[in-house]
Amino acid sequence: MTALVLPRTHRRASVSLGVCLLSFVSFWIAQHAAHVSMIDLLVYRAEGAAVRSGGDLYALRATRAGLPMTYPPFAALLFTPLTLLDLASLRAAATALNLALLVAFVHLCLLLVRRHARVEHSLWLAAGAVWCEPVWTTLRYGQVNLLLAVFVLWDLTRRPGHRWAGVGIGVAAAIKLTPALFAVFLLCAGLALAAVRGAWRPWVRAAGVAAGTFTGVTAAAAVVLPADSLRFWTRTVFEASRVGHAEETANQSLRGVLARLLHTDDPGPWWLLLAAAVGAAGLAVAVAAVLRGRRALAVVACATTALLVSPVSWSHHWVWCVPLVLLVWEAGRRRAAAVLGALFCSYALWWVPHGGGRPELDQSGVQLALSALYAAVGCAFLAYAGVRLWRTSRTA
Repeated sequence: MTALVLPRTHRRASVSLGVCLLSFVSFWIAQHAAHVSMIDLLVYRAEGAAVRSGGDLYALRATRAGLPMTYPPFAALLFTPLTLLDLASLRAAATALNLALLVAFVHLCLLLVRRHARVEHSLWLAAGAVWCEPVWTTLRYGQVNLLLAVFVLWDLTRRPGHRWAGVGIGVAAAIKLTPALFAVFLLCAGLALAAVRGAWRPWVRAAGVAAGTFTGVTAAAAVVLPADSLRFWTRTVFEASRVGHAEETANQSLRGVLARLLHTDDPGPWWLLLAAAVGAAGLAVAVAAVLRGRRALAVVACATTALLVSPVSWSHHWVWCVPLVLLVWEAGRRRAAAVLGALFCSYALWWVPHGGGRPELDQSGVQLALSALYAAVGCAFLAYAGVRLWRTSRTA
């Protein structure tokens, strides 16, 4: 019997690996045919070069688009090895690394949702996930979204109380601030569990490790780059306009949707009020999920909340659509999961006028709906999860 099972297992693994490699090669060919610039990767390389030459990071303007540095100084330190490769080798290496990170990310998503993951399932899912718009755009720009997501899920799929739990979140937040909401979530979940006499210590400990890691690496960056660190933490961190225009179609945060809805590039206090309300509600949903033993739901709710309340959440930041679709599928809502998967693979955001001339400031009703697609899915998910958890608590 064992002799029959092993060949069958190897056959399944071989087929899934072949399909995944075929999908990835097809993807690479399609990216090459589209003449993608990997413009964000070039900005990262310029930031690394500025560190090596002692230049002013936050006066930097890179590529023909004149893009500025927007990440904390610790990120620039991590980008210095990028300067060791020529551009062709750098693009190839970044694409290969992101594809490997996609497989790791999908595997961690399966661990989160199912609490177990088979390699062939990870390969099959990665073969399909590479074609969804957030993942495609992440690789197109040479972005770090998959790396950050792997750091976060590396923490949140570990056994409770693991001594290193929190390190990944701390490092991710030091590279890009948005993942810091996961540390807040861990702390809130721990406090809520303490109030009901649950096992709160692992959650609070992980939050403390995340905060300590963030503080440690940020302080280390400040020792190496004191002037840049002072400028970032006292000025640049508050300049949301450095990232881009709020109303751009690619901005799938609440601020972006509100800017397009109000036909303005600055939604002002209305966005702050909306973000505060959604942030509090989203964290409440995540904590409620923890109290009911729904860890996967809690993590996806926190990720969705972070994307919604961030001043700018470009469409490629929504790689968290992968665990979202998996979570809905595993909950038995197969039709809803299929619809969600189709939406994230539709590229519908780009069906509306965008680009030069800032046409997003004058969108019609249908265009507004299409350009709010990801944010609408996120809000609907949080609302549905909140209602389901509330009903469960009433009948418990």
